[in-house]
Amino acid sequence: MRAKLTYAVTAAVLVFYFVLAGSRGVLLIRHGTLLTVTFGVAVLILPVIGVWFLWKNTQFVRRANALAAELDAEGGLPVDELMRTPSGRIDRDSADAVFARRREEAEDAPDDWRCWFRLAVAYQDARDTPRARKAMQRAIALHADRPVRA
Repeated sequence: MRAKLTYAVTAAVLVFYFVLAGSRGVLLIRHGTLLTVTFGVAVLILPVIGVWFLWKNTQFVRRANALAAELDAEGGLPVDELMRTPSGRIDRDSADAVFARRREEAEDAPDDWRCWFRLAVAYQDARDTPRARKAMQRAIALHADRPVRA
């Protein structure tokens, strides 16, 4: 619940910033000189990119959460079997061992979104966020029966 609240607050702050920056861009364009119009257009591009990025990330999170809920209902969520250090951090060797098993599962069943979801969790536990995101995107695409982009 805390993560959802943090995401919502961050999104709200970003939207506020986008509106503020957009209004400044419009004011610059209204001024009417070549220089201010150029700067105004440049200022408007940033909120457009930001809104697109926020939208895509929100869609990703919603779809990943839907897969997690479906997998939880099936009883297929990965069990936390990782060893932890005294400070509570995940032990690297333990994460690597679980990752190796999850990777083998995904290689054995490359069209099963459940295996890719569990692999994404293993990547995240191994602190490899870019690959975790790609694996989750693959799980989402397989779940939706869409072709996966390489």
